[in-house]
Amino acid sequence: MKMSNWVRLAAGVALVAVSPAIAQTAKPAPRYGSFGVDLSAQKPSVKPGDDFWSFANGGWNDRTEIAADRASAGFGTQLSIEAEANVRAILDDMAKNPSAYGASGKQVGDFYASWMDEAAIEKAGTAPLKPYLARIAGVNNLDALQVLFATTGYASPVELGIIPDLADPTHYTAVTGQGGLGMPRDYYLLEGAKYDAFRTAYRAYVQKIQELAGIPDAAAKADAIIALETAMAKVQWSPAESRDIAKLNDPQTLAGLKAKAPDFNWALMLKTAGLESSPSVLMTQNTAVTALGKLMTATPLATWKDYVAYRFVSDHAQFLPKVFDDTRFGFYSQTLSGVKVQRERWKRGIQLVNGALGEAVGAIYVAKYFPPAAEKQMAELIENLRGAYKDRITASTWMDDATKQKALAKLAAFEPRIGHPDKYIDYSSFKVVRGDLLGNAMRSGEFQHELELSRFGKPVDRTLWDMTPQTVNAYYNPLSNQITFPAAILQPPFFDPNADPAVNYGAIGAIIGHEMGHGFDDQGSQFGPTGKFENWWTDSAKKAFGERTAALVAQYDGYEAVPGTKIQGKLTLGENIGDLGGVEAAYGAFQKYQAEHGKAPVIGGLTGDQRFFLSYAQAWQTKLREDTARQYALIDPHSPAKFRVNGIVRNVDAWYKAFNIQPGDALYLAPEQRVHIW
Repeated sequence: MKMSNWVRLAAGVALVAVSPAIAQTAKPAPRYGSFGVDLSAQKPSVKPGDDFWSFANGGWNDRTEIAADRASAGFGTQLSIEAEANVRAILDDMAKNPSAYGASGKQVGDFYASWMDEAAIEKAGTAPLKPYLARIAGVNNLDALQVLFATTGYASPVELGIIPDLADPTHYTAVTGQGGLGMPRDYYLLEGAKYDAFRTAYRAYVQKIQELAGIPDAAAKADAIIALETAMAKVQWSPAESRDIAKLNDPQTLAGLKAKAPDFNWALMLKTAGLESSPSVLMTQNTAVTALGKLMTATPLATWKDYVAYRFVSDHAQFLPKVFDDTRFGFYSQTLSGVKVQRERWKRGIQLVNGALGEAVGAIYVAKYFPPAAEKQMAELIENLRGAYKDRITASTWMDDATKQKALAKLAAFEPRIGHPDKYIDYSSFKVVRGDLLGNAMRSGEFQHELELSRFGKPVDRTLWDMTPQTVNAYYNPLSNQITFPAAILQPPFFDPNADPAVNYGAIGAIIGHEMGHGFDDQGSQFGPTGKFENWWTDSAKKAFGERTAALVAQYDGYEAVPGTKIQGKLTLGENIGDLGGVEAAYGAFQKYQAEHGKAPVIGGLTGDQRFFLSYAQAWQTKLREDTARQYALIDPHSPAKFRVNGIVRNVDAWYKAFNIQPGDALYLAPEQRVHIW
């Protein structure tokens, strides 16, 4: 699941006077409303059976304007603002007391100061670019070009990296796949006035960014670069195709790479990237890689050099004088996403530091903002969700016993990780030079690459995290069978220790269930308990699973993300399975909770089940700009927030009973049309 940054657990203590002589500690109030849900966000005029998202969030949606510097509004945006404020407080303290934070404090302070020193950046002008552009200009043959392709910081039609081996996830392997575009793939290919306008704006941007860098003949070069990127887009796999793990799984020896994509000098590129010792390379998007190799040799070297030079300037525009930064913002944020104004510099600086030195900041964030009690409560919720999934898998009517036993073994092997890593990244070898912003950005990328290389050849380190503690998100890693919940997501409205249990089960419970559900979605279900890519399904169970997932694809294919742009059911299938399984498992866990603690009372006229589903819907309180929503519909495997609610609850039997949904309601599905997977 993917979301944005939000932060802070609100757990205040209120003292109330009960007599002139005695004071008692009152139970802390939940952050939202009297029991954890903001009922003022509702739109009671909307029938829950017609549009449950609007019933829960319509009042908020009507009165909420998206800030001029944002692409969205909602809990994600609100909590990201809090995250920025908390991290800024940490950085300010580092600046005042650098000695209190050791070497990492100085690194963070120097990096942030380099970003904030706009006068120095303007004074340097384009000088920081010169050594990099000179290196590109010195390329005189295809081998030298491919050295750049394999070097951190330079664009390439193919990417090289390191991941755990699908066949043996205890060890790493090299991986390659398609890359190299300046816009989302479909923006080059889709017809219509809207996409014609995007392409026209991009053509102007490519020319402008080169002119700012002093690159001659920018207009002609822009035409050639656009033609090259369009040719790349035509042979690339779509986002939906790129989700298919079985098709992506094409491990090759060096000889196999040469046979499948002979136009690339694989030995040279792997050596440049430090990956020559890898016994095999996972060749993802194999047909695209082959075609991109042919395109490389068919395209003039001069065009490739112009492409790499343009991309270098564009990709690093934020580290250059304001006119570069503003030009990039104008295209990528204003034109493609509809954002009106650039965010304040300090806010973007925090995002930059989080990316470069995130765990150094995260260690301090955890100490200041993550209460240990949250970890214990989350552990209990996770085990309740595990129990609910066990019940649902055991009771499944479409899965045979042999496959059930395999599924239960995988469920038992799930490893939950809560709040923060057990150990943090050591950044001591990362050289940060105050006043050298572009150099710091380049060295950051090089540090990350060297860090990965230092692990290559060793057993996979299962303690590593893919997100910082201050990230509001959660994820499932199929190659390790781990579910991870950073500290920053463990706060209202997702998790509030002072909220009604029904609310926590509907919000964080559904999120936990969602991440567990990824282990059994259309792609995660192809990995076993240890993270190995393997088939643990019987043919009959796989066929029954496919029938159910196909029905969910068909449902989502019928929903419109923005006018004229439909949701892609295949692209979003994994997340939709996670949402559906997550809600149903969370509801089952809530029933188990009630069986142990007693039936949930009616509060504010709402039953426990009603509070559960309202909490789930309110967790997806999100509003996007239309251009952002259009872009997400083409590239994002997550469905729009509205359909993460409406598209899911209409398949959940308990929701119908909770809100008395009847035939004739817009979301009503006959029982035989409802999709039930887990």
